[in-house]
Amino acid sequence: MFAKSSGDLGSAYKVFEKMPERNLVTWTLMITRFAQLGCARDAIDLFVDMELSGHAPDRIRYRSVLSACTELGALALGKQLHSRVIRFGLALDVCVGCSMVNMYAKCTADGLVDDSRKTFDRMPAHNVMSWTAIITAYMQSGECDKEAIELFCRMITGQIQPNQFSFSSVLKACRNLSDPYIGEQVYGYAMKLGLASVNCVGNSLISMYAKSGRMEEARKAFDILFEKNLISYKAIVDGYAKNMESEESFLLFNEIADTGIGINAFTFASLLSGAASIGAMSKGEQIHGRLLKEGFESNQCICNAFISMYSRCGNIEAAFQVFDQMEDRNVISWTSMITGFAKHGFAARALEMFRNMLETGTKPNEITFVAVLSACSHVGMISEGLKLFNSMYEVHGIVPRMEHYTCMVDLLGRSGLLVEAMEFLNSMPFMADALVWRTLLGACRVHGNTELGKHAAEMILEQEPDDPAAYILLSNLHALAGQWRDVAKIRKSMKERNLIKEAGYSWIEVENMVHRFHVGDTSHPQAWEIYREMDQLASRIKEMGYIPDTDFVLHDVEEE
Repeated sequence: MFAKSSGDLGSAYKVFEKMPERNLVTWTLMITRFAQLGCARDAIDLFVDMELSGHAPDRIRYRSVLSACTELGALALGKQLHSRVIRFGLALDVCVGCSMVNMYAKCTADGLVDDSRKTFDRMPAHNVMSWTAIITAYMQSGECDKEAIELFCRMITGQIQPNQFSFSSVLKACRNLSDPYIGEQVYGYAMKLGLASVNCVGNSLISMYAKSGRMEEARKAFDILFEKNLISYKAIVDGYAKNMESEESFLLFNEIADTGIGINAFTFASLLSGAASIGAMSKGEQIHGRLLKEGFESNQCICNAFISMYSRCGNIEAAFQVFDQMEDRNVISWTSMITGFAKHGFAARALEMFRNMLETGTKPNEITFVAVLSACSHVGMISEGLKLFNSMYEVHGIVPRMEHYTCMVDLLGRSGLLVEAMEFLNSMPFMADALVWRTLLGACRVHGNTELGKHAAEMILEQEPDDPAAYILLSNLHALAGQWRDVAKIRKSMKERNLIKEAGYSWIEVENMVHRFHVGDTSHPQAWEIYREMDQLASRIKEMGYIPDTDFVLHDVEEE
């Protein structure tokens, strides 16, 4: 009674302990409820006690204890249970097989997809649960989203009708691939089966559209949900924040409060990210006040978001104050603070923070090294940067990725060591992507190396033939060298390809409102007053003796 209805496991266990005799039903009930209510270690302990008492476990008990292993990440124990499952002839059971597929997929950071797949393939028959388990395993592995979609297609061609969890997983795979076209086809099938308005399906669709920047479609998917939950609001708020539509995210934040749905730490973190994305520090400060009121001020996730928000909004000291007052810091906390110092030009403080982090025993990750290498790049600390780069694998066991090589090319390029930057680029164990070459091209423009810059541009256009930024950088490199014929050729090529660089813009927050400005923008209601003030400021600084250096001014490809 206690275990089934009220969830009072304490009372249920007391009754269980006082039972003079226990049968398989009572053992099964207690193990299952412990596993279902998050007491995974207790479930495993009970399972061991049951076996020691002489009761032979069946498929239900194995399924429960395998789920407990999954929750704890106990892969070694899970493998032992797998061998016992085979010994007792339960390996062919669909329910037990699903639990083992899930256990192998989730018990390690990388996700043992191969072991999950072997378990799946050895099952003599499959149902929607086993298909969903293997699809989810591939989706969660991080690099097998295409395989997840292919498995979904195999499932539906094999006359197995997917459920809401199948649709949710495959839509997440489409999101990870940024492929809303396939996602829309999957969603169409979900609509046909009457599952489109189910929370987990709708939430995955919102997330998929948001990642692709299609917030109008994401909002439609949100609006048609039959019953919205906190995950629904989190998905749409996070989408607006990451697509720099923070006003919408704050409006929805107020809507959440009106619905009575409890706001969790992750929703607040999304709002703080939205405030940071547009530099709206007053919005962030309002959220800070709300968080103090709600009692979230010591939440690690929230504090990490505050550090990021304050540093991205320009108040690095406020970010450090939040960091300094944290009682429990993780690698994200340290990395956020190091990144903040690096972006504000405090390379020495960033490196000091990195050393302090190592002294506390916190293990750095790939993003931490991007931050410290960027700090070295900003101030030209070449020897320190090389030392840190070499320590990644030798000391910390982290294999350098593309972004780390990009930082090193930037470090050498900024310092004018273009030949060394090129040699470093050629030493990479994989083919350099367009970003690495774009970094080298930018350095060539700064230091006037036309030949190397031309080679870098060719490599960019070989990978991204429709990238207007490469054409413009190369055009300005030729213009800087007075090679106007080459400039004309590049401009002609851009016009033939109909390539136009997306206009940049800046923004400023005044009296709790964010104002955006594009180059040559006159849409603002106070545009003429703003330009008049700019002209007056320009006149005043010229009177003070300021002479602008136009060597690095980009030549607009539309100018003649």
